[in-house]
Formats: sequence, C-alpha cells, structure tokens
Amino acid sequence: MNIADMRGLARSMFDRAVEAADPSLAVRRHLTANPLAPARGKWIVIAVGKAAPAMLREALRHVPGPVVALGVTHHENAQTVQGARLLTAGHPVPDQAGQDAAREIIDLLSRAGANDHVLALISGGGSALVPAPVTGISLANKQDTSRILLESGLDINQMNLVRQQLSELKGGGFLRHAAPAPVTALILSDVIGDDLRAIASGPTVSPLGSRADAMALLQKTGVFDRLPQPVQDHFRQQETAAPALPSARNVLVGSNGMSLEAMQTDTLGFAPRIVSRSLTGDVQDATETIVDAAQNIKQPTALLFGGETTVRIRGTGRGGRNQELAMRVALAGRDRLHGDWVFLSGGTDGRDGPTDAAGGLVDSGTADRLAAAGIDAMALLDNNDSYSALTAAGDLLMTGATGTNVADVQVMLIRPHPM
Repeated sequence: MNIADMRGLARSMFDRAVEAADPSLAVRRHLTANPLAPARGKWIVIAVGKAAPAMLREALRHVPGPVVALGVTHHENAQTVQGARLLTAGHPVPDQAGQDAAREIIDLLSRAGANDHVLALISGGGSALVPAPVTGISLANKQDTSRILLESGLDINQMNLVRQQLSELKGGGFLRHAAPAPVTALILSDVIGDDLRAIASGPTVSPLGSRADAMALLQKTGVFDRLPQPVQDHFRQQETAAPALPSARNVLVGSNGMSLEAMQTDTLGFAPRIVSRSLTGDVQDATETIVDAAQNIKQPTALLFGGETTVRIRGTGRGGRNQELAMRVALAGRDRLHGDWVFLSGGTDGRDGPTDAAGGLVDSGTADRLAAAGIDAMALLDNNDSYSALTAAGDLLMTGATGTNVADVQVMLIRPHPM
C-alpha cells in the first residue's frame, strides 16, 4: 500500500466516524431496537440542536399515534421537516428568535398531561439556541454573558454550569415544564466524556452544580466582575431548595467514543488502537502526544484519537484547531517518525474554525512538498495560517457540512520500513 492508498484509507476511516454519528442513523438504530409504545394521549416530540432537523425527521417515522412536533436549529440549517414546525435561532450567541422558540417549547410542554409522552431529541448547540432567561435576566443580559463566556477560556462544562443557573430549560428545567408527562430523551453528544449534564446544558438531566458553585467558578477565574449587573445580582441571591427533579429516560445514541469504535473496522491490515478518547488542550501538546505514540511502531498500525484541542491565537491567518494540529504533526513527523505515515485530523461537523475545511490530511511528504515550493510552513503556523499551508501542500480535508457533530477525530496510519 502506497501513500496515496494510505491517504484514502484515512479518509474512509474518517467517513465511518461521521457515519456512526449520523443523527438519522443514530435515531433509527435506537428506535428500531426499542420501538415506542403508543401514548394514551399524544406524543410530543421536541428537537433542539444542530442536528434537530435530521433527528426530528427520522423520529417522526417511528412515533405511533397522534403527534405534535417542534424543532429548533441554527439559522444556517433552515429546512422543511414534514409533520413538524421547525424554527431557527442564533448560535453561538442567542437571539430573539431563540427566545421566542424557547417560549414555544415551554408553552407546548406546559400543556402536556399525564397521558401524553414527550420525546426530546437533544444535540450540540442547544445551549445557545433556546435561551429562556430566568426572572430578572433579559435577553441582552444573556447575550452579553454568552459573549463573555465564549471569550473567557472556560471549558464547555464550566460554561454550561453557568448557563444552567440563568435558564428555565437548562439543567433539568425541560423536565419541570413537561411534568406530569413522562420524558424520553435521545441525545447526540458533542461533549468529550459524554456527561449528559453538559450536552446542550442538560435540559433533561440534573444540573452540573449549584448557583453557588457557578459563582465560585466565575470569581475564581476573574469572569464574575465582567458579567452584566443583573446577572451578578442573580448569583448573589440566596438559592432556594428546588423540588426533586422529575425522572426521565435519557439515552446516548451517538458520541465521539462510538465514532472511534466505528473507525476500527476495515483498516486493511493496519492494527487499530485507540490511544486517547480525550485529546484536549493546546495543539502543541496534542502534537507531542500523537508523535510520541507513533514512534517505535513495529508493524502497520492505525492510532486513533478523539477530543477537541485548542489553539492560541497569535496571528491574523486562517485555520482551525484540526488544520493547525495536522500541520504541526506534519512538521514534527518529518524529523521524528520513520517509515511511511499519514495523519488526519478533522471535525466531524465538516467545519474547522472559520473556514470551509473540516481539517487536514497530511503525510510523510507534506513538509518536503512545502519546502520544495519555497514555503516557510512554520512562519505560516506562527501567523495561525494553517489553511494557507495545507492549501499549498494539497492537504486540506474538505467534506462539506456533515449534519452532525461529535467533536474531532484523528487517525495516524504508520507503516515502518523493513529493517
């Protein structure tokens, strides 16, 4: 197998990862194996997130009897779902359309009776898409808070801990509005570790922590004093004990881990091994993890990683975390890896940063191709311009929007030369 064949194998493995997280297939797999029983009243189907249209469309094929269906997704994903009302809203900063959509969800849930059954379809992005500010907090306050959180350096769990304290729907609020109707939730995870409390800020599960926990985090990280005054006032108010949260049946139907498992099939003689299910932190540290794992390999091997890294913005170039990771591996691998190798890093949603690429697909000849073209790859990286470097090398990973999102996956195929 030559380098071109190895590149093709890496791409096919990435495609299998995306397919395993396909929202329609994920819902179909579960509802085919676990058919829904007719409700004594009606089914109320509510989908929220980037994958809402696909999950909603498939679920409606399996729901027995009378059904009312509502979905909310981001503006760029506007489409028609037969048998349902699909709304669009702002992401990652909430907007008025999202607040109106949240109110429609609350109104629909508040009309649910004990004989009805609610099916919630949850995917990433739901935190921003359905803002339902608690009393005393305005939409503008929520918008300002979202911008501050996004710029703060807090991770997704920390941000969602804060968001849950400011919302009527997050942190189990969905369940309170649905009671007494029973709730089943099918969840597509975009969170590493698959903590259901963090996915879309956990509308159908218990919160990540208390108001006091969130305030302590904000103060420790220096974020609290930057928040709008009404938000600060809300956190300072004494928290009253809430009634026990109604129970729900929460089912994880797709995740980064499931996608990594799918990548291990049909590896054409490369022994697959999952090295990390939580490749996080700065791309430079992630590069060291990947290259270290690829050294001293004795047989053709496929090393697999899943996670979501971060990039320190120092320049004005274009790129994303997957593109920068791929370029850094290409440069480090030139000096430290032996034999033929190919490395792919891609976002399962098909979009990496503010670009049209999903990531990068580099190989043991990438650095030499750039050098032969007179391109200083490290200078481009110093300007965060991995997009230009990968374009010049012919190594951009282009997929288009995939309609799903379970974070990022990486594959390193390495074939040592015979001794």
